[in-house]
Amino acid sequence: MMNIKEAASRLGISARAIRFYEEKGLILPAKQSSNGYRTYTENDIWRLQTIAALREIGMSLQDITHALGEIDQGNQQRLEEYLELQQAVMYAQWIELKRMMDTTQRMIDLNRQDGPLDVSHLHDLADSARRLREARQNWHDRWNYDTQAAIHDQRVQAEGRVSTEHPSIEGRHHSATPSPISDENEVSPPHQDADHSAPSDSNDTVQSSFYLYHNYEEALEQTAQWISPALGEKGLDIGTGTGNLAGKLLQHGADMTAIDQSREMLRRCRIKYPEMHVKLGNFLALPFADHSFDFVVSSFAFHHLSPDQQLLALQEMQRVLTSRGRIGLTDLMFVDATHRDSYIRQAETTGHEEQLRALRERHFPLLGELCSWLEQQGYVTKHVRHNELLHTLLAVPLR
Repeated sequence: MMNIKEAASRLGISARAIRFYEEKGLILPAKQSSNGYRTYTENDIWRLQTIAALREIGMSLQDITHALGEIDQGNQQRLEEYLELQQAVMYAQWIELKRMMDTTQRMIDLNRQDGPLDVSHLHDLADSARRLREARQNWHDRWNYDTQAAIHDQRVQAEGRVSTEHPSIEGRHHSATPSPISDENEVSPPHQDADHSAPSDSNDTVQSSFYLYHNYEEALEQTAQWISPALGEKGLDIGTGTGNLAGKLLQHGADMTAIDQSREMLRRCRIKYPEMHVKLGNFLALPFADHSFDFVVSSFAFHHLSPDQQLLALQEMQRVLTSRGRIGLTDLMFVDATHRDSYIRQAETTGHEEQLRALRERHFPLLGELCSWLEQQGYVTKHVRHNELLHTLLAVPLR
């Protein structure tokens, strides 16, 4: 037993801090019946050390309260989730600080140029930095995937069966078959579509019902085949859900890490693939050091980001990839602006509310723009079209 002064001295914190934690209900030391003075046991000291450690990494008092509750119940997995969430917050802060430093350096470089400084360039840099910061901060899960986790796998299987049993729903492109790839280094010339039978045109038939997961298994298999990981290669699956794509790559011999912002999705993933590294995180602040992975993949998740956020996500993928790291994206995309405009016009003409709602809520990227951006960054790209909107895209660096 020790008094508050002795406890504070042992822990290297102030007595005032200990009283504050008591007021917040984080610690409940016993009081002596004779004088009401608090006494601290070894368990109290351990608890105070834990609180101090969690505060040191910036965890809020509310999260510390929850974390201590999980510790009391012996729930290591839930405690790990709180720590991972805090780590993700710190990575986001670090990434934002790096971006601010880069912007400041560009301003310094502009100021060092010969001739009078055009202040408008500084304003443009500042506006760009502000827009990207807001894009990073404004993402939220409007679909509440925690509640969907329990039925996610059944849903994708059911929608996949619909597309198989009723191919006419997808219009004339449903029968397009991906070209087989025999070697991971066999990459088509820049911006080449592996499915030559599916060009964009204004006569595409708008599907009679909007199903997000048409041709799901086919697309995941294509992604795994194109990535073709060597035994032991380190891969990252972003927005993994219950781990279906990451699981296929695991079976190919990859050392897979899977991240998602949904705790419930990740719990399902852990049950299905206990050998997989599973972590809380999202596209915009990947909680990993630079150059950590040999490849990055994502399926049916990229379209949840706004255009500005999609650019940030691509930059984050580049950051965590090795110099030879490759990117595999499988998602709903428009081929180009003409395809998008035609699709929207037909959905409006037919009054198809499911499609119109999907177009309002999601941000299907333009495949052509994605390929162009990746090629400007030194990648060779190829892609295949599985149905009206679903594509698989592979990007491999030239260097």
